Amino acid sequence: MKIVVDAFGGDYAPFEIVLGAVKALQANDKLNLVLVGDKDKITEILQSIVFVSDRLEIVHAPDVVTMDDIPTIAIRTKKTSSIVVAYDYLKQNDDAVALVSAGSTGATLAGAVLKLGRIPNISRPALAPVLPTVNDRGVMLLDCGANADCKPENLLHFAIMGNEYMKAIGVKQPRIALLNIGVESEKGSETVKQAYELLSSSNLNFVGNIEARDVMRGNVDVVVCDGFAGNVCLKTIEGTAEILFGELKDAMTSSLKTKLGAMLLKKKMKEIKQKYDYTKVGGAPLLGVTKIVLKGHGNSKADSIARTIEQAYLLANNKLIEKVKIAVEKNEE
Repeated sequence: MKIVVDAFGGDYAPFEIVLGAVKALQANDKLNLVLVGDKDKITEILQSIVFVSDRLEIVHAPDVVTMDDIPTIAIRTKKTSSIVVAYDYLKQNDDAVALVSAGSTGATLAGAVLKLGRIPNISRPALAPVLPTVNDRGVMLLDCGANADCKPENLLHFAIMGNEYMKAIGVKQPRIALLNIGVESEKGSETVKQAYELLSSSNLNFVGNIEARDVMRGNVDVVVCDGFAGNVCLKTIEGTAEILFGELKDAMTSSLKTKLGAMLLKKKMKEIKQKYDYTKVGGAPLLGVTKIVLKGHGNSKADSIARTIEQAYLLANNKLIEKVKIAVEKNEE
């Protein structure tokens, strides 16, 4: 199975991306990887870690899309950038099943739509990270930024795609919820209320509305929303967690007594921190395009990249794209 990796996307590219690719290859002998980026620099890194494999291909791309570039313009004009060349390779080679990038989110999204195109009958693609939960099940939140404004039909399609994704990673009957300002069916905007009706009449396991404060409790498997609300929800969670951990650290090191207490709590605090570590979840899939695309966090290092590559392998092996196509066709009948 061949997966394409944008070797020059991310804060720690190219070294950590290349190292992550090597770790993924070492862990899975069924993988074949294509590293896209400056060939000389990639080769230099591989030589420094003494790694050679016939399951690793390098495709030269001397340019890079930066965070300062306008995504749609960059995809159209920076034809020799690593992300554009990676998408071109993915589209032109039938044996290439997925793309992994930790680079610009906007460029990754724009490239997926412009280069690959949408799955038939899917109205819009959605960025869909899986967040850690209290009970370790994980919850998918979609959309998280690809579509700021949505129609009820879009939200239904998000639910269908999220349902198939969660089944692909082992959740037998995913519980689908709709993000809202209250759990009552009559609450929310007209779009959300109409989406509620569509989801209620679908064959999905729709369990009703959910408030943002309950997203990470683990009571549902998929939370559906427009990209504006999803992005605000995600960044609120990230920011709150960062502040709380920072406050706890300051409190535990503020005096000799608190330092002694911190020593007793060190193991438990480490467990909690690891439980909510995004690197263990992998990348955020862009659902709704014709091949698997996973967007890693911008500051992903080797272990996170390796997990994201393995995640792409799992999704491709479980034929996620084909299952989404079938599910959407059934909904259209």
